[in-house]
Amino acid sequence: MARPEKIAEVKTIAEKLQAAQSMVLADFTGLSVEQMTIFRAQCRSKGVECRVIKNRLAKIAADEAGLAALKEHLTGPNALIFGPESQVEPAKVVVDFAKENEAMQVKGGFVDGLFLAPEKIVALAKVPSRDELLAKMMGSLQSPVSGLAATINGVTAALTRAIDAVARQKAA
Repeated sequence: MARPEKIAEVKTIAEKLQAAQSMVLADFTGLSVEQMTIFRAQCRSKGVECRVIKNRLAKIAADEAGLAALKEHLTGPNALIFGPESQVEPAKVVVDFAKENEAMQVKGGFVDGLFLAPEKIVALAKVPSRDELLAKMMGSLQSPVSGLAATINGVTAALTRAIDAVARQKAA
């Protein structure tokens, strides 16, 4: 018979799997407690949640969340990194940390319910964030308007200088 705390944990994990825009699966074998604490702090600062979950509970939660493909990747020690607000941030946090700490290995991940291989997670980490993309788009939209305003301003400034030069000639 399942204990109530384990049932609650499975329910919580399943809810996180369903609510997350993306999830990265990483092997943290070989990381010290201090390194793992630093990693968790980096996750929190980016709005990402890192959970170390027993594989048996994670497999049950994956079934409940409709992510049966996750079950075959749940071998050995795993950290599940959930991105409730961003599809890119979990991948960025894990890949950046893995560059500095070779013990952290990306095992794969899920975006919109589809499994992504480790190399796809690394590629996803290189994608600019939503805010960066919006800023670039706004800059692109604003560029023609700024150019038109500068051109109109240049014409009126030239006309003003010409009128001022004529006024100085007549005054002299």
